[in-house]
Parts: sequence; structure tokens; C-alpha cells
Amino acid sequence: MISWGDIYKVVAAMAPLYVALGLGYGSVRWWRIITPEQCEAINRLVSCITLPLFTFEFTLHIDPFAMNYRFIAADAVSKVIIAVLLAAWPKCSSKGSYCWSVTSFSLSTLTNSLVVGVPLVSAMYGRWAQDLVVQLSVVQAIVWLTLLLFVFELRKAGCGLFSMAAAPSSAGGALASVESPPLKDVDVGVGADVAPRPSFWSLMKTVWLKLALNPNSYASIVGITWAFIANRWHFEMPSIMEGSVLVMSKAGTGMAMFSMGLFMALQEKVLACGPSLTAFGMVLKFIAGPAATAIGAIAVGLRGEVLHLAIIQAALPQSITSFIFAREYGLHADVLSTAVIFGMLVSLPVLVAYYVVLGFMS
Repeated sequence: MISWGDIYKVVAAMAPLYVALGLGYGSVRWWRIITPEQCEAINRLVSCITLPLFTFEFTLHIDPFAMNYRFIAADAVSKVIIAVLLAAWPKCSSKGSYCWSVTSFSLSTLTNSLVVGVPLVSAMYGRWAQDLVVQLSVVQAIVWLTLLLFVFELRKAGCGLFSMAAAPSSAGGALASVESPPLKDVDVGVGADVAPRPSFWSLMKTVWLKLALNPNSYASIVGITWAFIANRWHFEMPSIMEGSVLVMSKAGTGMAMFSMGLFMALQEKVLACGPSLTAFGMVLKFIAGPAATAIGAIAVGLRGEVLHLAIIQAALPQSITSFIFAREYGLHADVLSTAVIFGMLVSLPVLVAYYVVLGFMS
């Protein structure tokens, strides 16, 4: 059973995030030491440098040969179920849109496993649960966040902005995928006044090129490749290399929350998306996600505490990285920021309630 000391550990892990958030908010709204133009530069720094290094650093230390692939399969099945339903939504309902399908997928599937999940599940179930949650974090970084980037780039290309890739690259061409201005939250309709649609292969070529040049794409791939090699032949990264990574990666989560505080300060309201969308995001995060995970976990044969863990980890707060990507690509960043901020506040009682209910059911 969870003790008050365990709850304190979770709160102690979450509180520094709100300190960084408050500093970012105050830097713009109260002290005015950062301008809106500088806010965009800071978000670019987080997106292109600190988050990729953060992802690379925690991926390095996973043991791919000791992963629980049935647990990972349960998570994958649940995400596929949600993706299929959301892909069908725009076709089956006039109220649906592909932009909202992408955002809804982020809300219902992408979690903040490392900061909140690790101390919480360790208190609930022990070290084995912590290891499984870290494994899911690595898979999320390698597979699902990369797929999210792919969809963002595909959307950008579909809106006609990918033509910048045909222009001669400047010295900063390696970051071409994140140097264009953010898009507004729009869908390209059938009757929209846009440039002629390019061929499928031209579109794919441009999307894959931009994806390959995005540091977030290959940080996790390089990290898991190193993990395979290091665990196969039993050697460690030289300390000088690891220190070079750590000096920036340690700032990853804090800078992401700082950037979110900057974004909040530029909005008229703290909860920028309003109460109805906030409630919608909470339903997706704390009900739809765990429900789909329960279906996937039962389908692959998980039982007992492993099944309980699968459901609880699906109800963890919103991934901070998903907000950074949403802001970078201009797709419902207000909804994602509210999901992160408000979700972390309500997640602890919700997760404890899940833990108690699942314990009684067993």
C-alpha cells in the first residue's frame, strides 16, 4: 500500500517542474525580461538541443535484451486501437478532423513516464514496475514520438509549406524541419485555395528528408543502437562523452517546463483552451487511454499486477515533449499545455484511485 512517504516522493518529483513553469511565466508576464521573439528562440533551443539530448541520455542506459516484450506489445495494441478509431473519426463524423485526431492521439496515449511515473509506480509495486515503465518510455521515444513527428511533417507538407525544402539550404539546413514558422491549427479541405497537390512520392521524399534532419528523430535511434552494442559486448560510454551529453540533457525537462511557462504568459488565460477542451483532454487522458490499454493488455494475456501496472501507467500525466512538438508545429499547443499543467495536478489522486480500485478488483 502507498504510504504518505511515497506520496511525498511523487510530489517532490513534480514540484520542481512547477518552479520551472513559474519562472518561465514570470519572466514574460511579471518581470518582462524575455520578449515574445525570444520565447520562440527558447522553444527552438528546447526542441532542437535539450530534448534530443535528454532522450538520447535515458535511452543509453536501457537493456534491450531484458525488455518485457509482452508488456510493450500490450501498450502497442492499445495505441493502435486508439489510432484506428481516431483515423476513422473524420470519415464517419462531420465534426471530426485529422488535426484533432492527431491531438487526441497525443492526449490519450503519450505519458510523462520518467518524471511522474517512475517514483509513483515504484512506490506502488516496486523496482520491477519502475523498470517496465522506463522500458515503455524508451519505446515511446523511439516509436510513437517519431511517428508523431512524421505526422506533423506530413501535415506541414500537405498544407503546402514543404516547398521550402526545394530551396538551396543555408548553413543551418540541418535544422530545416524546425526553422519554418509554426502553422495555425487548420485542416486542408477539398475546396481550399491551395497550391496543386504534389505527387505522393514527392511528398514522402520531402517528409522523410525533414524527419531525418530533425534531431528528435535520430536521438532515440542512436541511443538504442548504443544500448544494443554496449549490452552485447559489455562496455560503457567514456566518461568524457557521457559528461558532454549530461551537461545539456539534465536541462531537458526543466527547460521544457520553462518553455511552457513562456507559452502560458503569452496567452490571455492560464488555461488557454477553456474549460470544455480541458475536460475533453482529461477524459481522453484518464479514461479513454487506460480503457484502451486494458483491452490491449488483456488481449496479449497480461494478468495480475502487471495488468494493473499497464492500466495505471496509461493514466500518467501528459508528455511534456508532446507540448513542445505541438508548439513547434503550431497544432493545438494551448490544449497540450493545459493537459500537462492541469493533468499533473489531478493525476496523483486519480492514479491512487486506480490503484485502490484495481487492488479491490483483484
